[in-house]
Amino acid sequence: MSKPAMVERDLLVFSIWAVLGLGGLALLLEGFSRDSYLVSLAGTGALVAAFVAHMVVNAVFDCGFRPGEAALGISAFGALALAFIGGWAVGGLSLADYWSGLTLLATLAFGLPAYLATRYGLRGAFSRFHVRHTDDGKPAA
Repeated sequence: MSKPAMVERDLLVFSIWAVLGLGGLALLLEGFSRDSYLVSLAGTGALVAAFVAHMVVNAVFDCGFRPGEAALGISAFGALALAFIGGWAVGGLSLADYWSGLTLLATLAFGLPAYLATRYGLRGAFSRFHVRHTDDGKPAA
């Protein structure tokens, strides 16, 4: 990819996450603070829309997620899961917070296999994780 195309892709991705990602996070946090499942659901929907828009940009520029983007996404998912489990363990979640957290985590957990299946196909997605080894224990070429 040429340098101007890389810059354009980066600006589009940044703009998407600045608007939809931060807006979704704001709605999600507002839903948690007001104990409103519907507001949290709107935040989850905005985050899903940001992820889908990011995938569309990747398809237009014929590239995948960069390693830093993937690492950030996995780290954010881990931090959200840890915060949710911590809140549940100390009993600090209302019923609306509990269902909002479960909805968010389930949506994000479903998003990874859905992305892999749409990007690489079912067989190709499995091949991304399964490495065939030769008899000497080294990965096959």
